[in-house]
Amino acid sequence: MSDENLSYEQARTELATVVERLETGGSSLEESLALWERGEKLADVCQRWLDGARERIDAARAARDQD
Repeated sequence: MSDENLSYEQARTELATVVERLETGGSSLEESLALWERGEKLADVCQRWLDGARERIDAARAARDQD
């Protein structure tokens, strides 16, 4: 599944796993960098979902205020 197709919940869960693995340590530098990069991508996916949700809320409020 590509990152664009991940749900917010899927991305958040995988991001939490990445953070846990980084905090645990014991990984090689190369693996740690790969985990960090994956975490950045997952954080971007989560942020896009949150931004989209905020836009929908703002639009709903604006529509309500016009009535």
